[in-house]
Amino acid sequence: MIISFSGTEGSGKSTIAKRLAEKLKIPRYYMGALRREAAQKKGLTLAQYNKLGEEDPLTDFEVDEHQRQLGRERDNFIIEGRTSWYFIPHSLKIYLDVKPEIGAKRIFESLQKKNDRNEDRGLETWENVLASNQRRQESDRLRYQKYYNINVNDPNHYDFYLDTSNLNADQVYNKVEEFVLSKGKKKKKS
Repeated sequence: MIISFSGTEGSGKSTIAKRLAEKLKIPRYYMGALRREAAQKKGLTLAQYNKLGEEDPLTDFEVDEHQRQLGRERDNFIIEGRTSWYFIPHSLKIYLDVKPEIGAKRIFESLQKKNDRNEDRGLETWENVLASNQRRQESDRLRYQKYYNINVNDPNHYDFYLDTSNLNADQVYNKVEEFVLSKGKKKKKS
């Protein structure tokens, strides 16, 4: 089974995807890390790289082709990326959502502990993170509409949708795990 995670910034995608991969003892592929690494190689933040991508489709195409290839050649893994559900349509598609202010506060708290995300510049307050997230969402929306004619935030694309705003990480994990295990059992029976 391939499980794809998408969702809004600060919704808990990485936390839950990592934990689920450990539980299921399967690999996890994180597209955000690939994009951040590509940005860093060009001396850019992720925000600057996304802006560049509004005119240069290669910034998205390289990662997207990698996702497509993984979906063709491998099985039994978790993939985390905004467009993973689209490039691996046979995946079990999970979308985690969060209210923008809560997501920004979660990211800001995470950045205070360890800031190696190469996210953006000037993230000294959660309000700065919120503004950066809003710019990122707009850039994502523009790029994915322009290059693929898709809306990654449409819940109709996903098999499971969860608003994590009022849930802690354990509660989110338990709901996601329950859903995934129920689908795994059904798949095995057929």
